[in-house]
Amino acid sequence: MIKIKKNGSKITAFIFLFVMALFWILPVLYTVFSSFKTTTEINISGYKLLPTQWVVSNYINVLTNFNNAPIIRWFLNSLLISTVQTILVIIISSSAAYAYSRLKFKGRDFVFWILMSTMMFPSVVNLIPLYKILSILNWIDTPLAVIVPGAVGVFNIFLIKQFMASIPMEFDESARIDGANNFQIYVKIILPLIRPVLTIVALFTFTGSWNDFLWPSIVFNNIESLPLTPALQLFQGMYLVDYGRLTTSAVIAIIPTLVLYLFTQKYFLEGLNLSSGVKG
Repeated sequence: MIKIKKNGSKITAFIFLFVMALFWILPVLYTVFSSFKTTTEINISGYKLLPTQWVVSNYINVLTNFNNAPIIRWFLNSLLISTVQTILVIIISSSAAYAYSRLKFKGRDFVFWILMSTMMFPSVVNLIPLYKILSILNWIDTPLAVIVPGAVGVFNIFLIKQFMASIPMEFDESARIDGANNFQIYVKIILPLIRPVLTIVALFTFTGSWNDFLWPSIVFNNIESLPLTPALQLFQGMYLVDYGRLTTSAVIAIIPTLVLYLFTQKYFLEGLNLSSGVKG
C-alpha cells in the first residue's frame, strides 16, 4: 500500500509538472513557428501552431535591416550591457558577501540588516531620483545608465552570504596560519568553493539584464543605442504590428539566454543546494 501511494504521488506530481511545462513551452513554440510565417498568415490563421508555408524571409529582412531596425546593433548592445553588468555583480556581490560573512568589524550585522531592509521598497520608487542622478552625470543614452544601477543586487549579496555560511571557518584559519591575507583567502579559497552559487547569480543577472524592458526604455532615446528587448516595441506601430519581424526578433532574443542556461545547468543545479559549497 505504501509503495502504491508513493507511485501515485509521483504520477500526480509528474502530470502536474507536465501540464505546467506545457503552459510555459506552448507560447515559446508558437513564437518560434510564427517566425516562419508571413505576417498575413499570422493575422488570418489565429492560433494555428504550424505554418502553412514555411518562409525564412522574416529572418532575412530582420538581419539585413541596418537602418530603422538594426537588430544586430541592438543585439551587440544587449550583449555588452548584460556581460559587463554580470561581471560587476559577481565581483561586487561576492566581495560584499565575503565581508559580511567572514570578516569581523563593528556594526557588521546592523549594516547588513539595514541593507536587507532596502528590499522592502519597490524598485519603481527609485526611477525618478535615479534618472535625475544619471542626468546630472550625463549618462543618459549611454550603456552606463543601465550597467551601473544594476551592478549591485542586495538579494545576490544575501544569497552568496548564505552559501558562504556552509564553508567552515577552519579553512580561513588554516590559510591565515600559512600567511594568507583576507584578499588571498577570498580569491584562492572562497571563490572556487562558491562557484555554483556564483553561476546562479551570473545566470539570473545576465537573464534579468537581457530581458529588462522598463529602465532601458526610459534612459535610451537614440534608436541605435537601444538594447534588443526594449527595441522590439519599434515593430509595433500605431495602426499596424509587423508580427513576422516581431516574432523573428523575439526568437533571436531568446537564443543567448537559452545557450547560457544549457552550458551552466550543471552548476545551476549544484547551486540550488546551499550546502554544496563543501564536499566530503
